Amino acid sequence: MLLVTTSCLAAALTGCAATAPHASGHAGGGEANLRLPDLGAATFLGGAVNGTVLLLLGLLVCLGGLLFGLSSYVTLRRLPVHAAMAEISELIYATCKAYLRQQGKFLLILWAFIAAVIFVYFRFLVGSGWGQVGIILAFSLVGMAGSYAIAWYGIRVNTFANGRTAYASLGGRPYPLHTIPLRAGMSVGMVLISVELSMMLVILLFLPAEIAGSCFIGFAIGESLGASALRIAGGIFTKIADVGSDLMKIVFKIKEDDARNPGVIADCTGDNAGDSVGPSADGFETYGVTGVALVTFIMLAVPPTEAVLQATLLVWLFFIRAVMVIASGVSYAVNAARTRARYAGATTMDFEEPLTWLVWITSGCSIALTFLTSWLLIPGLGDGTTWWKLSLIISCGTLAGALIPELVKVFTSVKSRHTQEVVKSARTGGASLDILSGLVAGNFSGYWLGIAILGLMGVGYGVSLTLGFGASMAAPAVFAFGLVAFGFLGMGPVTIAVDSYGPVTDNAQSVYELSTIEDVPGVADAYAREHGVRPDWERAKHLLEDNDGAGNTFKATAKPVLIGTAVVGATTMIFSIIMGLTDGMTTNVENLSLLHAPFLLGLIAGGAVIYWFTGASIQAVTTGAFRAVEFIKDTIRLDENATRASVEDSRKVVEICTLYAQRGMLNIFLGVFFATLAFAFVEPYFFIGYLVSIALFGLYQAVFMANAGGAWDNAKKIVEVDLAAKGTDLHDASIVGDTVGDPYKDTSSVALNPVIKFTTLFGLLAVELAVSLAQAGLGVLVHVLAAVFFVASAYFVWRSFYRMRIDAPMLTADDFAEQAPDGLVPDPAASQRLAEAR
Repeated sequence: MLLVTTSCLAAALTGCAATAPHASGHAGGGEANLRLPDLGAATFLGGAVNGTVLLLLGLLVCLGGLLFGLSSYVTLRRLPVHAAMAEISELIYATCKAYLRQQGKFLLILWAFIAAVIFVYFRFLVGSGWGQVGIILAFSLVGMAGSYAIAWYGIRVNTFANGRTAYASLGGRPYPLHTIPLRAGMSVGMVLISVELSMMLVILLFLPAEIAGSCFIGFAIGESLGASALRIAGGIFTKIADVGSDLMKIVFKIKEDDARNPGVIADCTGDNAGDSVGPSADGFETYGVTGVALVTFIMLAVPPTEAVLQATLLVWLFFIRAVMVIASGVSYAVNAARTRARYAGATTMDFEEPLTWLVWITSGCSIALTFLTSWLLIPGLGDGTTWWKLSLIISCGTLAGALIPELVKVFTSVKSRHTQEVVKSARTGGASLDILSGLVAGNFSGYWLGIAILGLMGVGYGVSLTLGFGASMAAPAVFAFGLVAFGFLGMGPVTIAVDSYGPVTDNAQSVYELSTIEDVPGVADAYAREHGVRPDWERAKHLLEDNDGAGNTFKATAKPVLIGTAVVGATTMIFSIIMGLTDGMTTNVENLSLLHAPFLLGLIAGGAVIYWFTGASIQAVTTGAFRAVEFIKDTIRLDENATRASVEDSRKVVEICTLYAQRGMLNIFLGVFFATLAFAFVEPYFFIGYLVSIALFGLYQAVFMANAGGAWDNAKKIVEVDLAAKGTDLHDASIVGDTVGDPYKDTSSVALNPVIKFTTLFGLLAVELAVSLAQAGLGVLVHVLAAVFFVASAYFVWRSFYRMRIDAPMLTADDFAEQAPDGLVPDPAASQRLAEAR
């Protein structure tokens, strides 16, 4: 398929490269050919420093952020942990490493598809030299490697933290169970943001201005590809393992994270693959792509004659980002001191409370420093009021980063009335009403979060009407939307930290159970001698479960922040395409209207793709979980001599999860890849409608699914912790609801964010390619290629179900003549099909 794609494009592009110049107003190469201004020409603080010096200071801040993150890593590693728990943590890390190695190889295959398009376009059509083409390809690899490396770091930190959190529970005090996961999360968040920001500053400061555009575009496409693949595959993997492991609790009436269940290690690996690898790569990419979108906007919307204004805005933006890294670090320190003073000696703790305070303290600190920095750096910009107006717009996004989590908690927290409604429904109506109440929570959340985003973007738009740039900036409202997205991620280290809190608390429970610490000879006496208190096993488990409820809530709160950023940021990226198509908003603007039929048709196409994507990702989970359940049922040992599943059986479950995650990912990625090419080649304004549509449909689909899943998840937590009702019919019903919600919240919803950004970024090249071919007189070929690419996309859409189906014959009445003891239908061909799957 890759060879066919490359051959078609290469032949077409070679034939047209020398036949016709570009039409007026449309320069081949587009954003990649943007030349950055001289950043040293911008001066600040009354001429005391120039832009280059300020950005060098930003690099020092990044170095400080890295040191902060790495010092936290070292501190975590030195915390005490029992050997039995450390053994389980290292086993989880070993399986995570095996998974990531497989994903690394898979990423290189997917990169080859993108590299093929980049190469033939820039080399044959634009006529770029080998050096520039090489730079674009190299930086696409750098971006992808960045997403991959950050994901690896996140796994290492979290697998240190999970065992140490489990061990800390033996003391019976809640405070250590809070500090360890949060310290791990801040380590990941600080390293992630510092690495991303430093990479972008290096491009701005040290690379020639004429190739910086190429570097930014290549870098953004690469990190978006890495995030998309790791998010989708990780989401499929984790929910195959989670669903397969959870269903055993119903079938065999065994406890949570039973050490005899070979699916538990895969579940722990999945917690990291889906809830650590995915968010880390996603956050890395989101932060970078938003920055690239704003750089592109400034270079396109501000004319070259205003080079000093371009430089001033670029330096201001990136220095604000550096200042917000400081704000996150200071806020973490302030909140840590407050939490220590209140809870260090406490016997009870509201685990959600200090996390909530951290988010709000960071938001307030970031807003204050945004206004202060803008006042110091750009007091005379525009009409003299521009500095506080720009600060206000960014603050709308920063406020959203704190307000949206509060709204999410209304629908997903263990204290939420919506979540409690799920439990009450399940008490009488079983799994059916449990599921229906969760759907209600998800739908209501779509309304309230949508209104919140609308209101904050509306404020940004209103302020943009009087920014004071006059004719020096086209479409200031789009700039405002980009700044709102920028503000969403202003408190990036903290957003990542509270999101990473969840997988650590989840794994900590599993490590506790899998270590069989209670059965280790002499462990209670040894702990008492060392710490002066005997471990209370039941209290330790209760604290771990209670803390996991807070982790579930804050995992849920980060999802809408990232998807909201994707949608708001996509607006800025789409503007780049519009500027090229309309010759700087001077021609063909009327095509951006419902009266232009292709634009309307593109809106319809976007909704179709979003719903297919949702179905394809859940189908991969369904089939993979079916295989995992088959294997676990065949191999689990529950006799009196069984204490723990074998490592070999656990690794086989991991292999099943990896296999179906990669199969599902390949179908989904190639379906999206060819759909992007096909729709870009149909008609440029059709494609713009398509991009707008996937952003809007994707926003509401993701919010609905994430919060419905969060409600089901914490409803189960209420049953297990608050009601102590494990093993009851109510517990079984809540497990069913949770397994429905698993792919909702952790597979489909979260993967929509990088998919939207990847489609928009890759679409920048795809639509340029199509327009350039048409301008070269090859309009017929463009439409032929559109048809070819659409057929290829439709094939992978077809394949994502019909080649991912459960390979088993349809049931007949005879199958129910004699049921298995557990009430499930016996399947004599299960072992053979499992061998084929492996």
